[in-house]
Amino acid sequence: MNTYIQIGTSIVFFALISYSIGIITEQRIRRISKIVITFLSLGVILDITATIFMIIGSDKGGFTIHGFIGYSSLFGMLLDAIFMWIRISKYGINNEVPKSLHLYSRYAYIWWVLAFITGGLLVLFR
Repeated sequence: MNTYIQIGTSIVFFALISYSIGIITEQRIRRISKIVITFLSLGVILDITATIFMIIGSDKGGFTIHGFIGYSSLFGMLLDAIFMWIRISKYGINNEVPKSLHLYSRYAYIWWVLAFITGGLLVLFR
């Protein structure tokens, strides 16, 4: 495995931890707290960074089936963070998450975790 892929893999693991803390906290308290928005935003930044490293390190380029799954899951989490930031700008921190955003966060996170798992399985079965 080349160095860029190794760095990207390490960073995406930290994105998983960050997303997990942010989303699981939101799912439990149903509020956009500082912890939720901090870890969700950090997860997006880490995920973008990891994706860049993996694209640079890939000998197949950025247009693969796993790539599209990964891009769509990253886009889903980016939208979730944007929706949360918009909510904070309108109603302030620690406001209740509407049911639609609460469900969207859950499904976006599940999709992202599935993309994470498929990436790991692809490496495992090479």
